[in-house]
Amino acid sequence: MEFEPKWIAWEITRRCNLKCVHCRSSSELEAAEHPDFTLDEAKAIIDNIASYASPVLVLSGGEPLFREDVFDIAQYGTDKGFRMCLATNGTLVTDEICEKIKAADIKMVSFSLDGATSATHDDFRNQEGAFDGTMNAIQLLKKHCIPFLINSSFTVRNREEIPDIYRLVKSLGATAWYMFMIVPTGRGEDIMEELIPEKMYDEILEWHYEVEKEENELLMRPTCAPHYYRIVRQKAKEEGELFKRRDLKFSTGGSKGCLAGQLICLIDVDGEVQPCSYFPKSAGNIKTTPFKEIWEESELFLQLRDFKGYKDNCGPCEYNSVCGGCRARAYAMTGDFLAQEPFCSYVPQKLRKNENKT
Repeated sequence: MEFEPKWIAWEITRRCNLKCVHCRSSSELEAAEHPDFTLDEAKAIIDNIASYASPVLVLSGGEPLFREDVFDIAQYGTDKGFRMCLATNGTLVTDEICEKIKAADIKMVSFSLDGATSATHDDFRNQEGAFDGTMNAIQLLKKHCIPFLINSSFTVRNREEIPDIYRLVKSLGATAWYMFMIVPTGRGEDIMEELIPEKMYDEILEWHYEVEKEENELLMRPTCAPHYYRIVRQKAKEEGELFKRRDLKFSTGGSKGCLAGQLICLIDVDGEVQPCSYFPKSAGNIKTTPFKEIWEESELFLQLRDFKGYKDNCGPCEYNSVCGGCRARAYAMTGDFLAQEPFCSYVPQKLRKNENKT
């Protein structure tokens, strides 16, 4: 199967004890308008997916540890053969939580670290003490020999700390570091002026390339920045060799940029299946429609897999099949998910040739 669901993020609650500036679901402590589904409903969703595929399943939120039955859900997924992971902000992690993580056979825990200092991270997370909470959680996981990875989201407010965050993540003993270039959805719409500007994108991604090429311990991957895969190939042409990038077995792997609706998706707390965590458009509801049908037949997912249907610079681009542009960012900033990646400065060869002719 060319388009196989390999990784699914599952929003099991919208409740959260933080109010991060970029939160895609605008999570809050009280989310009465969107109550959590029951454990039986959770099991039904897992059964629905398991009848068709066996992806990595990431329990996310909100803050998933707000659910008292989070480890019951995780255990049920483990028993069904899924590779279960947990995405938490870390502030609620204790020794007891670590013991439950191991008991449910959760394979990987992910944290967010958006600053090399408490001042920067706490500012990003809108909560004093958030940095210390994450650092404490990391030490607890290390104590219990639980592998973890770190996600870092960047805007202009913290982009100067990218090298420092990289060094901190490496010193902490993380398995992987994913550098997120923010897509403005949810509360992220309120910080549009803070988005990394187009002229800075390639500069940051080229820094990532040089570091990753020499990195032998920490797995690295830029996320929501699909044009990185164009840069990797451009550099390979210049240097005469494509360096062999390593994959984390609990990620999608591969060497493709935007994977939304192609290898990954999000299931929100209401059961809506969306192309990715930053793409708030539903392909169908898993509570009423078999996941197999949504994945294979939804018009939205089929459009995302038709690369020739992409518009403007993205459609004729020779890197279309390895980059594709961020479909979520195109949707957020233009209202058209097939539109050109808003922050890519590259002009395809075909268009340059046409310009030269005129």
